Amino acid sequence: MKALQFRLQEFKAKLFVASRTCPAEGAAEQDSTQPAVDLPRTRDGEIDYDALYEDESDSDLGSMENHGSVVTHLLSQVKIGMDLTKVVLPTFILERRSLLEMYADYFAHPDQFVKIVDQPTPRDRMVQVVRWYLSSYHAGRKSQVAKKPYNPILGEIFRCHWDLDPLPDTHSNSLDKLKVGDGPVPWCTPDQLSFVAEQVSHHPPISAFYAEHVNKRIQFEAWVWTKSKFLGLSIGVHNIGRGLVTLLETGEEYTLTFPNGYGRSILTVPWIELGGSVVIECVQTGHKANIEFLTKPFYGGKKHRVTCEIFAGVDKKAYYTAQGEWNSRMDGRWTDTGRTETLFEMSGMKARRKRVAPVSQQAPHESRRVWRHVTCALRAQDTELATSAKRHVEQAQRDAVKLRDAAGDKWQTQLFSPKGEDGWEYNTPLKQRLNQPKSTPQHKAESSENTS
Repeated sequence: MKALQFRLQEFKAKLFVASRTCPAEGAAEQDSTQPAVDLPRTRDGEIDYDALYEDESDSDLGSMENHGSVVTHLLSQVKIGMDLTKVVLPTFILERRSLLEMYADYFAHPDQFVKIVDQPTPRDRMVQVVRWYLSSYHAGRKSQVAKKPYNPILGEIFRCHWDLDPLPDTHSNSLDKLKVGDGPVPWCTPDQLSFVAEQVSHHPPISAFYAEHVNKRIQFEAWVWTKSKFLGLSIGVHNIGRGLVTLLETGEEYTLTFPNGYGRSILTVPWIELGGSVVIECVQTGHKANIEFLTKPFYGGKKHRVTCEIFAGVDKKAYYTAQGEWNSRMDGRWTDTGRTETLFEMSGMKARRKRVAPVSQQAPHESRRVWRHVTCALRAQDTELATSAKRHVEQAQRDAVKLRDAAGDKWQTQLFSPKGEDGWEYNTPLKQRLNQPKSTPQHKAESSENTS
């Protein structure tokens, strides 16, 4: 315990010194040969961690080439096909946020998600599910180069919500049965889309997440287990898991899977590619969408191509087809009439900013608080300090595991529970709460384990 306290004091001392090397507002300029990185600060001169997380600038493009010797050494330690789960990757390739926060980007266009319930027919609803799903991947690519988000620690949680345009209050008669505080984000209103994610397992690494919009009577829950492999000149990430969109008014449930991800050109400037087959299916209506994320051929061809066919029941002919690029534009066609339309065009779809509680108000196990020192060091382009901060978080996690093992305690998840052999489910989804005469508390006692 004394050793852990010493490491914590040593790390905080390093962080304090590093934070002071970045001049506050009004400080004298440094020598041009050693340019300073201006970090956002609060009025009292402290580092503004909230602003750091909202900053999406790419100040380190081409960093792979700048750290070529490190990458070459790393590649010499791995073999093709090797599982990278336990391989320590260099800190400079990290994206400045947790994987749990990245999953929230599935709802960066919340209007597309809630519009699913507004469609008049099963066909229209399935097409809208596809439109929301395929347009959601572009928002998650914050960097122009492929970067790896932080691996969430066990029990880590991320919460956020989005503001939407005011909606007609068509369900006011039942809103008195629902307390806003019973939702995944207690401070949300029924007109906002709320989201929560939890790292429910460390070995294997499994993330579970849930979203809902009360007034629209729509919810989504999913779990994803990521497996990374070294493929030579690229890294492949197999996303094992399932998502479920539930429309409470119609009783329809749309199950969906996830494509694989690839980090290409890892020796130069890496870029993200999606590949593989995805199926979206509604058992209640019999509608099914087959989606193919096409990887770029070695010679020629385009990047980020996607094709989609949607079928009704046992029909062998698709009633809707679509093709294009998931990061720019896709066009659709209704085969029975020949009518064509733009499924989506990213240039005209501005991602809505997610609302997150200030880091200072977050619990010790919430994502932005857990990783704030790593994020700060990466933004300051201090790789050594970022590595030290990351190791501190990971060591605290290992120490916590040892304490639980010594006490014979088993880890208890907070917001999600195992669903037999079929993944994980949210403990108190909207569907369950609306069917109860009185809302009941949803949250288990959250861990107060300090990882700061």
